[in-house]
Amino acid sequence: MTGGPDPEQPAPDRPRWFGIDALTGPRLVTWAVRVTGIADRVAAARALGHDPGEAVAMSRRTPDGGRLTWRLTPPGAGDGVVPFLLDWGATPHPSAGLPVLPLVALRAVDPDPAVTRAAWAALGVRWPGELTAGPEPGLTAVVQG
Repeated sequence: MTGGPDPEQPAPDRPRWFGIDALTGPRLVTWAVRVTGIADRVAAARALGHDPGEAVAMSRRTPDGGRLTWRLTPPGAGDGVVPFLLDWGATPHPSAGLPVLPLVALRAVDPDPAVTRAAWAALGVRWPGELTAGPEPGLTAVVQG
């Protein structure tokens, strides 16, 4: 699998989302929460003290000529440990035909776990793993496969 900036695209006038410009190797950078009604979820989170950012409409063509459309809040509104919101609308999820790898463990580290927990609560997130205090934010996922 390959990843990173598309060399066919012009360089953007701002840093690329997900910190792609600074990555030196593979790593879990952030995560998304799939939602419906993203505008309402953003408003609800703000009312509870967490601003996930404005939802942005995006789209891309698939290799078979189809079109995927979605809306998401900017990745990086948190520190990677706090997710961004993603609403696929009427578009089928692009992973629908892929094999499922069971999640064995999920861990988050953050300098201030209480702030992270408050942001998760504002987003309606129930973290299924471990959250510990540490000097640098980070995520670890273990999948079976």
